[in-house]
Amino acid sequence: MPSHPSPIALNPAAPTQSIFKKKKSMSGLPTAASYLSAVSVADARARAHGATPTSTPALSLSSSVTSSSEDTVLEETSDDFTDGLSYPRVPPTSDQVFATVHSEFGHCANEDYRYTSQHRAGTAYKSIPERDPPYYILLTTYISYIIVICLGHLRDFLGKRFRPASYRHLLPWNGYAALNSDFDSFYTRRLKLRIDDCFSHPVTGVPGRTIMLLDRYSPDYNKTMVPTGTRTRALNISSYNYLGFAQGKGACSTAVEVGLEKYGFSGGGPRLEGGTQDLHLQAEALVSRFLGTEDALISSMGFATNSTIIPGLVNKGCLVISDELNHASIRFGCRLSGANVRMFKHNDMKALEDLLREVISQGQPKTHRPWKKILLIVEGLYSMEGTLANLPVILELKKKYKFYLFIDEAHSIGAMGPRGRGVTDYFGIDVKDVDILMGTFTKSFGAAGGYIAGRKQIIDRLRIQGHSGTYTEAMTPPVLVQIIASMASIMGITLPAEKPASPTLALLRSAEQTPVISECDIIPGTVPASALPVWMPLSSTMVDGSDGKVRLRRLAFNARFLNRGLRKLGFITYGHDDSPVIPLLLFNPGKMAVFSRMMRTRATPIVVVVVAYPATPLVTSRVRFCLSAAHTKEDIDELLRACDEIGDLLDLKQAEGERWPVEEIISRAVELVRMPECP
Repeated sequence: MPSHPSPIALNPAAPTQSIFKKKKSMSGLPTAASYLSAVSVADARARAHGATPTSTPALSLSSSVTSSSEDTVLEETSDDFTDGLSYPRVPPTSDQVFATVHSEFGHCANEDYRYTSQHRAGTAYKSIPERDPPYYILLTTYISYIIVICLGHLRDFLGKRFRPASYRHLLPWNGYAALNSDFDSFYTRRLKLRIDDCFSHPVTGVPGRTIMLLDRYSPDYNKTMVPTGTRTRALNISSYNYLGFAQGKGACSTAVEVGLEKYGFSGGGPRLEGGTQDLHLQAEALVSRFLGTEDALISSMGFATNSTIIPGLVNKGCLVISDELNHASIRFGCRLSGANVRMFKHNDMKALEDLLREVISQGQPKTHRPWKKILLIVEGLYSMEGTLANLPVILELKKKYKFYLFIDEAHSIGAMGPRGRGVTDYFGIDVKDVDILMGTFTKSFGAAGGYIAGRKQIIDRLRIQGHSGTYTEAMTPPVLVQIIASMASIMGITLPAEKPASPTLALLRSAEQTPVISECDIIPGTVPASALPVWMPLSSTMVDGSDGKVRLRRLAFNARFLNRGLRKLGFITYGHDDSPVIPLLLFNPGKMAVFSRMMRTRATPIVVVVVAYPATPLVTSRVRFCLSAAHTKEDIDELLRACDEIGDLLDLKQAEGERWPVEEIISRAVELVRMPECP
């Protein structure tokens, strides 16, 4: 393993501005001098206040912002050193060592800003009840849609008669039917197009704590977008980078670089036709160990994991019971299977039990024969609602009615639970009580693809019967290495007591702070070094699992703080307190565009995702905040202040209950997070 220089912490000190502006001719000496100067000032400030600088370990010793990464980092930075995006507003002290780029993974040394995502034992599952806005909000929302729809139909009617050239794509041509009918494309042309600048905004660089927007404008009312050639760095509250592993610098990216040199870019074929490499087997074994199941298989696409595996589980004569808010990939897989499908009201356990009684007693339609099998499919964390599946009650029903249980943990795996094992870990439930666990690597692990885990007999059957192994391209080596490295960072690594198999292990064994554990005495939950590629570079924070623990606890604090902070401001939000996905209800379609634009054009730009029909019901348009462990407490403060200001302007604070001023919420953040229940 190549040696790396000692990690440093960049700072926004004023003397560095002129240096960074002339980065092409900059040497290492001015950078080091400005850094030491800022550290000296910060230490003096800490001593003046009688404080002792807090020490925090580096998150990854294999990553540092040094001369090796200087050009890459400086190319994307702006000249503004006061916005807190590229560099922290307060320079770190000499005792605070950070090995991450602040714009990718924020520097946060305060241990108070940590929390453990876990359901309290002995308490019933409780989600935030959905609250309705005042009637005038619903009325104006319906009126807004009626006006837009009527105007859209009027423009289509007049346009076809007075401007036929502009509507040629909707009219028959030489006897052929139009590929895009006016009815099918009406919503896209007449509703979405009006706010299209809020969607599909091009970006560049790492989708970490911040993201670099490629600025654009439209000369023809959003029909076309023209790039301006400029860039804007913004606070990123839109990406599924829950644990912050989507980094350009770090232990995982270093491992991926080494893997690229050894394996290249592609698997070269489907898994069953020469595409299976040793990395696939190692990744599947690691996923199985991470989840605590007998076996696992991986797929190169998350959507295809559901849509190609569900037909391998059920077919004609089987029944699938599905939550009404399940993802489109689940619905598509159920349709492909040919099984009967019945839905129940979202997370309503009474409706689920009533449906189970009905379908078991009545059997198959017409013949009333018993079902071949009954499969219940739910999501661990619903990405559009932020709610968790009521797993304790579902398992009680499972024991009573004897059905199979399939849990989609695309958004909960890695993001929920004290050990990041998903919704089963969050509720403290044995994974053996669940028949099929599905998840994706695109969110918490910063990779791509998905997995299916369960009993070995089922997984072996799905390797052949599921279409993903037969017809789809095998997962690529860089993605596999990213999965292995990020998952090992969460689990921790057990080093062998005997002679190490790689120079990296030898280096880590010689470190005084790294304990040597016999491989035959594996700590529960860790992964033995022999299960990892021998060439993969490791860091001490990966070995002891401290990297993953810090990320899990930072994410839990951020999610709980923002969720409760928004409710204390008076907003109507959906979901669970510990959910990293937080939907804030906007209702009116016009407010979607204004909210997104006002966030993006603030002094500190903020990128958010606005969502409307058909992804949500017509009158429940929303902004969906997606939090990350990469965000700092100051980032959440900035977001709360922005929401408070915009919420007053757009009349969004419609929730009942006690309200706090935004500055009180910020100052009492730790107290608010640690409350058993938010009053």
